Amino acid sequence: MAKSATPFLMFQGGKGEEAINFYLSLFPSAEIEQMDRFAAGEPGPEGTIKRAVFSIAGQRVMAHDSFIKHGFDFTPSFSFFIDCDNEEELRRLAAALLEGGAEYMPIGNYGWSELFTWVGDRFGITWQLNLN
Repeated sequence: MAKSATPFLMFQGGKGEEAINFYLSLFPSAEIEQMDRFAAGEPGPEGTIKRAVFSIAGQRVMAHDSFIKHGFDFTPSFSFFIDCDNEEELRRLAAALLEGGAEYMPIGNYGWSELFTWVGDRFGITWQLNLN
């Protein structure tokens, strides 16, 4: 039987650490659990992320800086769904995540929640922000 299932984010172009630090700045309880970097002589560029584990609102997430250029990147079909405590938090997160990103659904009441938005950040990760 499987021991766990953890979302895994593969960044390209050495953007993993910048993305993780950005997420840590947005979510007060977020933290890095592990950060292993490529060393000199290893396959990836020295200093980039070999394997990182961090958490956002209690959800463990793994990340890696791929040294192989892939013909694909992140897709909006996978997103983090964040239940916000209040409207101020939802709007703060939406504004920060939208900087350099994309808006898929503007902030509004879509019938299933009091307030909702779906945004993509500048790293290509998408976020569904919800207020019940």
